[in-house]
Amino acid sequence: MFPEEMVVGMREELTRVGFRELRTPADVDSVLKQEKRTVLVVVNSVCGCAAGKARPAIAKALSNKARPEVLTTVFAGQDLEATKQARSYFTGYAPSSPSIALLRDGKVEFMMERRDIESSDPFTIATALTRAFDRICVPAATPAKQ
Repeated sequence: MFPEEMVVGMREELTRVGFRELRTPADVDSVLKQEKRTVLVVVNSVCGCAAGKARPAIAKALSNKARPEVLTTVFAGQDLEATKQARSYFTGYAPSSPSIALLRDGKVEFMMERRDIESSDPFTIATALTRAFDRICVPAATPAKQ
């Protein structure tokens, strides 16, 4: 685990654009267990592909007209139990960080795993996300409240 002061900026890259951090298993369950709206769950990490690819791509994709109603994140390697609990909802997918899951009615509708992120540039990732948003989410007039 890294000292918190080393990762605070990495956390803020997502919270600044409207993400709610889920730092405990109870936080995760409070959102994912019964949420019927579309939920984006970002498994954040300290790796270069999270910093240089995933987080910038996610921020860009959120400018799309259709977007998830609820934005959440867990931090792999930092909030270990919360990350484990979030991954328990990603049935059929191996643990991966970073990763990006889009859930609707509690089921994964779209997943972008580390292998998809590290082999792509931010523009390609953002494009894949906006396509998923267009297919799964409804257009939002304003960013959703958490």
